[in-house]
Amino acid sequence: MPTAQAPAPATPDSRLLADALLLPAALLAATVPTLLAFHQPPSATLLNQCLAVALWGGLVAVLAPRRFIPQTGPLLAALALVAAAVAGSCGWGTLPLSLALQALALLAGAGLMVVAGADAAAAPGQRGPAVFAALAWGLLAAGVLSAGVALVQVFAPGWTDGDWLAHSGLPGRAVGNLRQPNHLCSLLLWALVAAVALHELRRLPLIVLWPLALLLVFAVELSASRTGAVGLLLLLLWGVIDRRLSPASRWLLVATPLLYALAYGAVAGYGAFSQQAIGAGARVAAEGGLSDLTASGDSPNSRINIARNALALLMAQPLAGVGFGEFNLAWTLTAFAGRPTAFFDHTHNLPLQLAVELGLPLAGVVLLLLAAALVLGWRRAARAGRGDVGTAGRAALVLVLMIGLHSLVEYPLWYAYFLLPAALAWGFVLGTPAGGGATAVADADAGALPAPRPAGNPVPATASAPGSAGLLGLAAGLVMALGGALAVLDYQRVVVIYAPPDGSGTLAARIAAGQRSPLFAHHADYAAATNATPPDSAALGLARAPHSLMDTRLMVAWAKHLAAIGETDRARWLAQRLREFRNADAKDFFAACDGGAVAEFQCQAPEAAHGWREFAALPQGAEAAVRP
Repeated sequence: MPTAQAPAPATPDSRLLADALLLPAALLAATVPTLLAFHQPPSATLLNQCLAVALWGGLVAVLAPRRFIPQTGPLLAALALVAAAVAGSCGWGTLPLSLALQALALLAGAGLMVVAGADAAAAPGQRGPAVFAALAWGLLAAGVLSAGVALVQVFAPGWTDGDWLAHSGLPGRAVGNLRQPNHLCSLLLWALVAAVALHELRRLPLIVLWPLALLLVFAVELSASRTGAVGLLLLLLWGVIDRRLSPASRWLLVATPLLYALAYGAVAGYGAFSQQAIGAGARVAAEGGLSDLTASGDSPNSRINIARNALALLMAQPLAGVGFGEFNLAWTLTAFAGRPTAFFDHTHNLPLQLAVELGLPLAGVVLLLLAAALVLGWRRAARAGRGDVGTAGRAALVLVLMIGLHSLVEYPLWYAYFLLPAALAWGFVLGTPAGGGATAVADADAGALPAPRPAGNPVPATASAPGSAGLLGLAAGLVMALGGALAVLDYQRVVVIYAPPDGSGTLAARIAAGQRSPLFAHHADYAAATNATPPDSAALGLARAPHSLMDTRLMVAWAKHLAAIGETDRARWLAQRLREFRNADAKDFFAACDGGAVAEFQCQAPEAAHGWREFAALPQGAEAAVRP
């Protein structure tokens, strides 16, 4: 796309069509992926992510971005470097192609969202605030509806059916239809930011803002997410620092921690009356407060423990890292004292995740670029003035900061329904023009008529013109939307393995078909590795499935395979790592070792230490079967 320049006038028909589609497209993109409870095995959120790609791509098509805004350069460069790391991990490393294509597609979609957001913000007139208002309405609707789901999950759990309203696997706590308390809180806090922004843009009256804020904060308490509670402090800081907000909005933001405390007290009182632990009280009762966050807590799965293991991996290979997407494989196959007992595929900290997978040099450059983009966005938002453009820019910055804060203790940006709107908001911040249109808004508030424009200088269009650049942006959005829809179809190749309809053929045939999926072959590989399948399918599955997420069943199958092909000592090493997880599902596998018996390989100590990269290569004796 060309660099920023004055857009050509849009035709009335194209302007009206774009304006008419903007709000519906934003509402669909923000709400449908985050509220969809229906899912197909083997993934609980795969359909949500595919829909997010399709629907946010539809919004890009409506926006039809036509300019490259130079200020987005650092952010786009960071995304490009991560994409290069993905390609390297697949081309020169051992990351399976399906996992690499998924990551590359999401990174490309994020880049397109950045471009679209920046172009919308830089548009003349009120186009930028209108685009942000549409995004805000979508986020607010998603948050309010998710709060409704939270109320049902906690106070009427019998109403949840799993298809329209997800069941909560955490008694007394809300998880939303995304089935994770932290994801629910990220959405609720985004909705709070959106509500305040809409009030500042004179689109949401104060009498409606306060009840919505009370509902959203109450739902945060019901989730018992500490990440969500800490996020309220960021809202407090926004209210203290941003003096361009109205007094009503500032008081609301400053009061959010107090509202949370009141919600906690109300829920605790109700819990005492009903004789059940609810919300944050349920988590305290189940886990003993902050043990998960402390180094000396009782839980072996504390984030501190995960970070300690990740740092050890990083120190062992600081330059090149373990390779993008290979943290779980490297961590699982490395010996650790006091290992966490859950199977983790992320470090729960974005900078640490990048460092351990990309290596310190490349991760350092990526993080510096992200920091530069954040500082640049902060400066542009600060200089945008008091008008609607400035209000939208600062609210968009808070959206980015909120998901960035959560990325320090979670990994929301690995999910399309958070990554794509976050990229749109970040692009919007970077495209926000200095000056922010404060004069125009002040004149409008005073009832003044706009000054006449010189002859031959037309009023800037509020929608992108249908020129060649706009058509390119339209086409890019449509390709993204089509990609999300095709991903749903491709996913059906592996769904049929785990939930076969009548007449779907044998398991072996379904697995073989699933292993040809461009995006989801690793799910079929898992089935091939853990079921009785033809040797070719099993060998291919064991070569690729461990790169997705290791678990007890896969580790047992892999260890038995290694022992069967003569790699007995590697099989012993793998079994020893599995024993460290102390997983109840491995009881039968180690039953032969009871009473001191050592005849089976899983009962024997390995004779040598084996690095995880040995296991990343194809199993010996199976190369001919798995190579195309």
